Formats: sequence, structure tokens, C-alpha cells
Amino acid sequence: MNNYQRILLKLSGESLMGDQKSGIDPVKLNDYAEEISAVSRMGVSVGIVIGGGNIFRGLGGVSKGVDRVTGDQMGMLATVINSLALQSALTGAGTKATVFTSIRMEPVGEYYSKQKALKAISDGNVAIIAGGTGNPFFTTDSASALRGIELEADVLLKGTRVDGVFSADPEKVPGATRYDTISFDEVYRLGLKVMDLTATVLCKENNLPLIVFNMDVKGNLLRLVNGEKVGTLVYV
Repeated sequence: MNNYQRILLKLSGESLMGDQKSGIDPVKLNDYAEEISAVSRMGVSVGIVIGGGNIFRGLGGVSKGVDRVTGDQMGMLATVINSLALQSALTGAGTKATVFTSIRMEPVGEYYSKQKALKAISDGNVAIIAGGTGNPFFTTDSASALRGIELEADVLLKGTRVDGVFSADPEKVPGATRYDTISFDEVYRLGLKVMDLTATVLCKENNLPLIVFNMDVKGNLLRLVNGEKVGTLVYV
């Protein structure tokens, strides 16, 4: 029996780059689609939020003279591009997927509402929710926490390039300590960069557990759904 019946999967835009310096690596994209399709075929309801950092990051634009609000709006559009790419890859893998957008842009995607997204996943579709929260100054981490709560997910799964939560960035500090489990309060107290503060508070106050894991290891997502210990569990 599946350990989780409904998940919200957060994917970073940077992960879609693969070994490239920007854009979307088709091999990585198809690998992700196969992983997600395998989970969906098990009967697990899947919602997805994707970042846009492989195309444009709002804060990065500010350092280049772009207004913050405009930069964040550009970042929202980048998440739509990634979401459409993932929808296409999922369709190619034989899995139905619907793109919802937090700002109106039909016919690119359906305008998001909780009811429509729940109907989609109950019909066996993967619901890909693009555009962040639809507001500037909020990250896609916050969007994933918000959508996970709205869709009544059992867990928020944050797929990254590292295998869990560490005391420091393991890509920069080789001796960093990895946590098997850690509370949201400890994450805040230690100042760990797991998610932004808004997302952390949303999860904590709404009892939504978080698992941070390495999405680039094939089979990890399936193992997680089956209840195996993968990555780091952040609990309330």
C-alpha cells in the first residue's frame, strides 16, 4: 500500500538544466516525467509546482536593474514555460497532465482554482500549477506550500540535487552534517536554507510535513511514496 495517497511535488527550475548552463535538458525532463508517471500509475494523486530559475530568477533581475515586481513577473512566466515542457513530457510518457496558471493566460493553461485542480487529480491527471502564487515577493517554495495545503496533500516533497537537509551547503562544505529528521522549529532556529521563511511557517502552521530529497537519483520518488526512508523529513 502506498505510504502517501496525495503529494505535492516541488521541483527546482535549476534541476531541469541538467548539465547545461541554462534552459531545459530534454534528457533530465524526460527522466522526471518517467518518475512522476510511475507514481501516478500507482494511483497516487500528484500536484506539481516548478521553479523558473533555469530561465529567469526575479531576484537575479534586480541585480541587473530590473524592477523587483517586474522581475518576479518574469520569473512567473518562466515557471509557465517549465510547466508546459513537463506537461508535454508527461503526455509523451502516457500520463495525463493539466497545466493551471495562477494568473489568467488561457489558452496556455487553465486559471487555477482549488476545485478545478482537485477535480483534475481525482480524474487521474497530474496537476501542474504554474505562475507561483501569482504575486510578486513570493517564491515558488511558498507557492508549493500554499498549493500543498489547498490540495490537502499528505506531504510536500521538495526534489533537489542533494539528498536531504544539511547543516551547510554540501556542494560547498564537504563535511556538512546531514539530518535524517528535523523539526520546522529547529530549521528556523539553526537558520537552515531549506525553504524560505514564509513557506516554512505555512507548512508548520498547517501541519504539512516536508521531505527534502534528491530527485536526480532514479527511483527516489517511487521509493518515497512506498514509504522508504529517502532524504530528510521535516516535521511539525
